[in-house]
Amino acid sequence: RYVNGHAKKHYEDAQIPMTNHKKTEKQEKVQHTVCMDCSSYSTYCYRCDDFVVNDTKLGLVQKVREHLQNLENSAFTSDRHRKRKLLENSSLNSKLLKVNGSTTALCATGLRNLGNTCFMNAILQSLSNIQQFCCYFKELPAVELRNGKTAGRRTYHTRSQGDNNVSLVEEFRKTLCALWQGSQTAFSPESLFYVVWKIMPNFRGYQQQDAHEFMRYLLDHLHLELQGGFNGVSRSVILQENSSLSASNKCCINGASTVVTAIFGGILQNEVNCLICGTESRKFDPFLDLSLDIPSQFRNKRTKNQENGPMCTLRDCLRSFTDLEELDETELYMCHKCKKKQKSTKKFWIQKLPKVLCLHLKRFHWTAYLRNKVDTYVEFPLRGLDMKCYLLEPENSGPESCLYDLAAVVVHHGSGVGSGHYTAYAAHEGRWFHFNDSTVTLTDEETVVKAKAYILFYVERQAKSGADKL
Repeated sequence: RYVNGHAKKHYEDAQIPMTNHKKTEKQEKVQHTVCMDCSSYSTYCYRCDDFVVNDTKLGLVQKVREHLQNLENSAFTSDRHRKRKLLENSSLNSKLLKVNGSTTALCATGLRNLGNTCFMNAILQSLSNIQQFCCYFKELPAVELRNGKTAGRRTYHTRSQGDNNVSLVEEFRKTLCALWQGSQTAFSPESLFYVVWKIMPNFRGYQQQDAHEFMRYLLDHLHLELQGGFNGVSRSVILQENSSLSASNKCCINGASTVVTAIFGGILQNEVNCLICGTESRKFDPFLDLSLDIPSQFRNKRTKNQENGPMCTLRDCLRSFTDLEELDETELYMCHKCKKKQKSTKKFWIQKLPKVLCLHLKRFHWTAYLRNKVDTYVEFPLRGLDMKCYLLEPENSGPESCLYDLAAVVVHHGSGVGSGHYTAYAAHEGRWFHFNDSTVTLTDEETVVKAKAYILFYVERQAKSGADKL
């Protein structure tokens, strides 16, 4: 819809006014150009920038669906499928690469879109390429869901099963295991999405959702389930046995530590100073990601090549987040010494950096009536993001302990948070891939750095690793 833009071009071409056919203003308002996916039969309207769930009075959408289904069953189409399979096999062969003198296949697996689930797919593909996090889940033992007749046997979720038979950790594990095994071009995360519907009511339905919001809910629920275990068996035992995630590296959020907090968990120090009496208040806040504003002076600069003023960088966003800020009248601080709300200043320091630094750029802002997107290009480094200057005690950190290398980027294409399309770029074994739902393509670093990032995942550089290692 947005990345290759084939159908979108048809829509744009159809918008060219026809001089021979005069239309009244009333008629013009009801014209909607729609396109239909020939595999899933989902219908999309570019004018509304959304999927179409209703039908015309004459049921025209359903008639097109039935016609396509009839074609699917015809001998003509089965022959076409055979030809398509041959083309897919030849395209797979064309994707073979020479690595260290030997030829290897891509082995990358896409995730099918289940209606409008690109927000979920982009996050899952990003997390699957954060090696330490992904390996932990893939190595977990399969959960046995005990339910009367199926006691002792591994049960796969179906839509008919009850609420008690859902495990987010188990479905997340199965999804990660299905990726990068190379046995299929695309995997359908239907079982995982069903569990998401069960335990995260906010994401029920097939409308577009915010990928960052989904990521936070997903990590929070994985964290909670890992603490409690499943069928009374705590998963945190495995974490305690894993020497690479030792207790000194853990950051506790809502209870005991899990792999979620051990890898994504950091700690902020929030300093508030009363401007009347000078009283300083300090508070430590755990975090799983940092949400950064794009400074207002850069908000009109949309592309990398625009000449109007300096380019916005990730450092500008981090500086804006950590700089001293005077709180406005709506955020007056309750000073314990003055015994009333006073004007004050606020500053953030990072007290502890996480193993994986997740940075969310605030691209969506509420105006009086709607949520607008900030389409500014923000320059970000692929390697060597230095976080030392934002640390509370930089002198206590090692020479390379504050350096981060990029592992994955989530990109939002389109205009609004409730519409558009999400894709992800991620590095796997030194190569960059573009994940666009069920389509996975090899890409290069030049393409990645041009992306208008929405969520960035940076992995802490190991002390002995080279600059190229992610």
